Amino acid sequence: MSKQQQKVEFGDWQTPSPLAEQVCAVLRKRGLNPASIVEPTCGIGAFVMAGLDTFKDVEKVVAVEIEEIYATVLEQSIRVRNEQHRVCVRNEDFFNVDWHNVIDSLPQPVLLLGNPPWVTNSVIGAMAGKNLPKKSNFQGMSGFDAVTGKSNFDISEWMLICLTKAMVGIDGSFAMLCKSSVARKVLKYIWKNDIGVSAAEIRKIDAKQHFDASVDACLFFCAFSKEIRSMLECPVYPTLISTTADTVIGYDSDMLIADMKCYERQKHLLTNDVTEWRSGVKHDASKVMEFRKESKEYRNGLGELCALEDEFIYPLLKSSDVASNRPATRYVLVTQKTPSDETCSIAHRAPKTWDYLTAHAEMLDTRGSIVYRKRPRFAVFGIGDYAFSPYKVAVSGFYGGLKFRVIEPINDKPVMVDDTVYFLPFDTQDEAEQMADALNSAPIQEFLRAFVFADAKRPITIELLKRLDISPWRRNTYKPKVMKRKRKSAIATNGMNEPNLFDTELQEV
Repeated sequence: MSKQQQKVEFGDWQTPSPLAEQVCAVLRKRGLNPASIVEPTCGIGAFVMAGLDTFKDVEKVVAVEIEEIYATVLEQSIRVRNEQHRVCVRNEDFFNVDWHNVIDSLPQPVLLLGNPPWVTNSVIGAMAGKNLPKKSNFQGMSGFDAVTGKSNFDISEWMLICLTKAMVGIDGSFAMLCKSSVARKVLKYIWKNDIGVSAAEIRKIDAKQHFDASVDACLFFCAFSKEIRSMLECPVYPTLISTTADTVIGYDSDMLIADMKCYERQKHLLTNDVTEWRSGVKHDASKVMEFRKESKEYRNGLGELCALEDEFIYPLLKSSDVASNRPATRYVLVTQKTPSDETCSIAHRAPKTWDYLTAHAEMLDTRGSIVYRKRPRFAVFGIGDYAFSPYKVAVSGFYGGLKFRVIEPINDKPVMVDDTVYFLPFDTQDEAEQMADALNSAPIQEFLRAFVFADAKRPITIELLKRLDISPWRRNTYKPKVMKRKRKSAIATNGMNEPNLFDTELQEV
């Protein structure tokens, strides 16, 4: 493994001393006066030094570092300062430390302070790295979410949840530099599990300036309490030293809320009925299955010019096309009407298309997703009657805009969308336009803004759309399938993510 790969695997971006000092100054101004400090991924010790300089009365500091050379550098720095009596440096792997015992043995209040790695488990796995926790479904994934890979997570998310569990029943707090998305996921875990937190804050930092990283990052602060029930709101400050919050995020109905003011105005639009929003076609082989048209032939992503029958070729809009209201300029090969349909008949109905598929069988037969297992050869996913509806009202899941667009057929063929686009199907243009107007109306737009985090990988999720009550805007002619959740004690949730529709009983109404 190269030095750069090792740096990525272990999150080896040392915190600049000025930033560590500024973080500690913010905490001191907030009134913190810890008896103990724990730095769980200390590196060469910027936070250890800043903590000692800022909190003069601290009795004990525990610093843990997996890299022996960094632990040695920190020990030398501690000896120079003659602080060996207060500071214990441990050359250990975070994932092998019993954090509950470590924290429970320290004088309280305890401050957990640091900057855990910002890398994801899938990136480390792709490098064959080993700096990972033991495999566990800690996010509570199930059903389709687990199958299709939503279980990818940031290593710091796992670490902060581990530390959160260790802080239960402890008088103390943590202050961690992390991605803003990680802070929100950990907050949701805390709120969902009713862990006592008397205060929480997210303070944005300039990750590009401090770490040359193009990511939305923050100082995430939580004050734990033995007695106080969790406060279900968290102000978000635009800078580390800001005194006024830009917005307040919160938690209600098992959902994380991006803007509590918007939510309070429009929360009447939240429903327990599930409108059947759909996502587009999934094939996991864009170079083979997607094309640009050249005269009467199609050029694929491999640069090959292909003569294909039109029967299985459909116009395609990608997520960026939907967000930008661009016309369809791509085409997609759709081999079935439903994922279980046989595909062998293509050989007789469209022999050129079958020859093309078999010529690229190696790429198609080795697609990694489990959704293709035990399916007919060359199967696709995300299709059904809804995919072939003549009209769709669609929105991009990847881009921050909330504009809903009516998609019309082209040359009497329905337009397909990719699997990062969400839509409702319609038989007539009039029905589709009526619903698009409703979805683009001020109340629904504000409702959606209440849940949208601009830095999220998918700002719009299908789980959110399914919780939107569109019944006030329905016409009698508009009758999408609606499923009603049968509650047991509470709405089932998908771990730290959105409500999980697989673990909830659904009943058609």
